Amino acid sequence: MKLVAATSNPKKLEEIRRILSPLGFEVLPPPRTLEVKEEERTFYGNAYLKAKAYAEAFGLPALADDSGLVVEKLKPYPGVYSARFYRLEWGGREEGSSPDEANVKKLLRLLKDEKDRRAYFVCCALVYYEGKAVSAEGYLYGSIAYEPKGTAGFGYDPVFVPENETRTLAQMTPQEKDALSHRGKALRKLAELLKRCEGAL
Repeated sequence: MKLVAATSNPKKLEEIRRILSPLGFEVLPPPRTLEVKEEERTFYGNAYLKAKAYAEAFGLPALADDSGLVVEKLKPYPGVYSARFYRLEWGGREEGSSPDEANVKKLLRLLKDEKDRRAYFVCCALVYYEGKAVSAEGYLYGSIAYEPKGTAGFGYDPVFVPENETRTLAQMTPQEKDALSHRGKALRKLAELLKRCEGAL
């Protein structure tokens, strides 16, 4: 089954392909990037907006993934604002060499003297085509480290330590991360649902 990815993030596309290719899905990069305003307050809502826009623009089933980090002591932040957390007035703006670095710096600053560092990742993966949507969610529970560690992955990976682990996601191999990540869980569930309803989309 061919899907067009509703993302402009090359690292996210690489991760999606790595997870879905062995399951029989061909995930194509979009012919061009669309500007989709993520104005919804839920991961599902934002994933739906993106997938619908890309499916209608390119005439293929579109796969969108809206993910975020939820930190117990900062709820509801970063949440649906995870990618642009550093730009929010809430908690003060942050500078960095990249959005990922600025987001991590802001998060660590806000948790500087906090002992309760519980957090979890959420991923809503959704495919939209011709008025129909199929979605699945995945979660990964853990805590926020006191400093960044590791060079793999992207986003908040250098400061997220999964439950029953001592390493951050950025210290793991791609295969180790995919096996337990919120995105891996959501995409594998979604793949099963799509196989069941193939032909209906």
